[in-house]
Parts: sequence; C-alpha cells; structure tokens
Amino acid sequence: MKKRKYPLQGWHKRYFVLDKGTLRYSKTQQDIVRGKVHGALDVSLAVMSVNRKSKRIDLDAGHSLYHVKVCICITKNVIAVVFDIVNRYSSSRCPPDSTAEYFDASELVCENLSENETSDESGLSDVTTSNSEPEEETANMKYRASVSSTNDLASNAQVSGRRTVLPAHSTDNSHIGILSILYNNIGKDLSRVSMPVALNEPLSLLQRVSEELEYSELLDIANNTDDPFERMVYVAVFSISGYAWASWRNRYKPFNPVLGETYENVREDHGFHYIAEQVSHHPPVSACHAESDNFSFWQDQRWKNKFWGKSVEIVSSGMVNVTLPNYGDHYEWNKAVTCIHNVFSQQRSLEHYGDVVIRNLNNDECTCKITFVKSRYWGDDSHKNEVQGTVLDRAGRVLHRFGGSWHEGIFCDTLPNPQCLWKPNPQPDDYFDYYGFSQYAREVNDLTPDIKDKLPPTDTRFRPDQRLLEKGKVEEADKRKDEIEEKQRERRKAMTKRGEEHVPRFFV
Repeated sequence: MKKRKYPLQGWHKRYFVLDKGTLRYSKTQQDIVRGKVHGALDVSLAVMSVNRKSKRIDLDAGHSLYHVKVCICITKNVIAVVFDIVNRYSSSRCPPDSTAEYFDASELVCENLSENETSDESGLSDVTTSNSEPEEETANMKYRASVSSTNDLASNAQVSGRRTVLPAHSTDNSHIGILSILYNNIGKDLSRVSMPVALNEPLSLLQRVSEELEYSELLDIANNTDDPFERMVYVAVFSISGYAWASWRNRYKPFNPVLGETYENVREDHGFHYIAEQVSHHPPVSACHAESDNFSFWQDQRWKNKFWGKSVEIVSSGMVNVTLPNYGDHYEWNKAVTCIHNVFSQQRSLEHYGDVVIRNLNNDECTCKITFVKSRYWGDDSHKNEVQGTVLDRAGRVLHRFGGSWHEGIFCDTLPNPQCLWKPNPQPDDYFDYYGFSQYAREVNDLTPDIKDKLPPTDTRFRPDQRLLEKGKVEEADKRKDEIEEKQRERRKAMTKRGEEHVPRFFV
C-alpha cells in the first residue's frame, strides 16, 4: 500500500509509535488534525514523558483557556489516544467518550522510514490478506451468482423439534460506553477487566465453538466419497461453513468460560456427540472433541486479541482436526483471522480473512488452500465475505476450484456434476430480536428435563449468570457474573498458594 503524506503543523498533530525499541514519530490523518480537539487549541507548550516499560506516553500541554493531557498506550502498534481537556476557569472536564480519538494502527505512517523500509504499522496482522486478482474476481462472481440461483438445500431443512425462541428478547446495550470502560482501565490487562453482562450473548465460548458442527453432514458426505480430491473439497467446504454465524452476530460476545467449565451436546439428528472443557484460564485455552460414525472432530484453541484502535482481531493459534474412518484420513487446518470492525460503535461488523491450508497428515496425495478475501474499504456488497479455494495434487496442479462467500454459500464447477455444495440455513425472521441467533444457536443452551439430571454440574447450561441473561434479568445476571469471576480469582489464589495446578477432568 502506498504511504500517504500529510503536512506537519505542530506537536498536537503527531502520534508517537514505539517500533522495535525505537521511538519514532508518525503523522495522523487530516481529519484528526482538523478534529474537534485540535481545532479549538493553539498549544504553546508541551511536555512529553515516555515510560518504555509500560509502553505508555503522556503529554501535558498548556493553553490560556485549557489544559490538555494526552495519553498514548502502545502494544506492538498504537492502541489508543485519549485527550483529557480541562477548562482552567470552570474546571469542567469533557466526558471520556467525547474526547477520545481512536483509529486503526493501519492508518498510521512512520515519518522517519526510508522508501525501502517496511513499517510494522502499515497494516493489520501479518496473515495473508491479499485481495483477489481480476480473473479470480470474475470467477468468484460466477460462483456467487450460481449460489444465489440455487434453492435452499434439502439437507439444510432439518427440523430438530427443539425450542425455536429464547425466553426473552436480546438486551439493549446501546447505552454502554465501551470507550468509558477503556478510558477508566488504561494500563490494565483488559482480559482481567469485568465487562457489563449486557455486552454478552447467552452462550459461552464452548457453545459457540460447537456451532462449527452445524453443517456436519458435509463430513458425512466426505466419509462416503471415494475420490480423494473430491473428498478434500467437502472437507474444505465444511471448514468454511463454521464461519457462517458471524454474519448476524456482531452486537454481542460470548461468555468467557471459567476454568473447568464444560459443555456436552448430543445431537441425534446430526449423529454426533460433542464435549468441551475450559482447560486453562491464563492463558485461556478451550478444548473440544466430537464423535460420529462418520468422523471425529477436535481442536484446542487459544485466542489472542489484537486491538488496533477501531478494530479488534481475534487470532487463533490452535489447529482443527478431522478424521474420516472409512479412508483413514486425518485432516488438519488452521483458522482464519476474525476481525471486529467499529468496535466502539453500534454499527459493528465482523469479517474473516487470511489463508487456510488443509493437509491430510496420513496421505500427501492432495492439499487445499482457501483464501478468505479481505474486504476493500470502498468495495460494494458484491465483493463482501469472498472465499476462494483450490485443491492441488502432489505436483501442485489445480484439480478443483470452488468459491462463493462464507455467509451465502459455496459453488464448485470442477466436479463431474457442478453444484452448490453448501448454503447456510435460512435465518429465522425474528433473528435480530434474539441476539442474531440461528435456529441451531437457539437450541445450544436449552436445558430440557431429559438431560438435566445427566449433565455434570460444571456444564455451562447450569451457569446462573448466563441463564439469567437468557431470561432477560440483566441486573441479576451482572451480580452473579461478578460473584462467579471473584470466586474464580479466589480459587486461583488458593491453588497458587498451595503450589497446585489445575488438572482438566476430561482432556489431557
């Protein structure tokens, strides 16, 4: 990406970036320069102090009418810039939400870099996020058109007989100022800061991971497909289907499981048995395993969050594994990066990007590369959520191509019978009123009488704060959430004092 140059007109139009141990200066966008904070100030004096250990920079500026404090918190890139403006005469302070300027680190350019140097601030994470080539764009437009013209697949029209609505509508969290929460916790580890329960959906992370198996019939087909290259296509489409939930779930986050929390789900209609456990708290690690006559599925995931100012990237370090008993195949693949845009706004959006590579660990006959294409800033909806994939043989020759989007469906035109291999199930008409949940997601936390006495007490369906939120009792849920988190901290301290380590119950 070509670097943008902006005129420098004073210290208050600069940001400071710690890059590889060196303090460098970088200039912000013109809209920041012309912003409400700077437009009213003619700053005559600025004092800067740098604390490299905490990676925090504080600036104090004097003015005849105002006193300005600027705090810049840094990780690898700039995280946040907070302006605190005080009127010298009235001592009134602007509210945190109105005096905070947040922007993506990708919008910064380093002033002192030569033309041949590469800035660490030039983009988001270091995963492959290249846009598609013109010929690939044309092919993908054809794939998407083919998906759109395909009726809902019969395999998707299953009726489970389980609940179709939640006990209460989703909570309104528009009044919660995330900026204020961050402003009051500058310098703290945000993973240890208790967030209001109204920001959550009534599912835990263990349950959300189980939603990746909603379209497990694709693995059933793969386990009964003799051609290894076609089999790889079905495994690849299954890996894509696990991201479909994100199109409607951008307003809330799942509950973080407490250490030792479990989730078990037996789905006779899908033919699998799923179990998950939170096996570590710091760092947070979730493990899960599912068994079926046609496949085994497991993963242990450690998620790392990268905060870029206006967006948050969720990067998974674990691998997904699937085995197919009929052929002795063991497939393994990484996960794409999930990014939450406009994290401080009610108009949040989710996207996935990066390359996913699928390998058969027991046979190197073929591999698969899937590219989740990163959205363009000025792109239209016709290029939204694009996915492109190829299956290659040992020599690197492309044998199958497929594409479409992870929220609409995938089409493959290189099969003997070109067809749409997958489309997500139709969303319920009232999905917005119930956290954006699909029919499958509404069933995940259902505690029916036939299973209530069979589940261990650690099952997430017994978690009181999550259950209260599902019933719409937000204030009570907030209190119980604080109690649960405090008990977890006390238990951790006690174990540390005794020199003990947590031992998972169901995983090793």
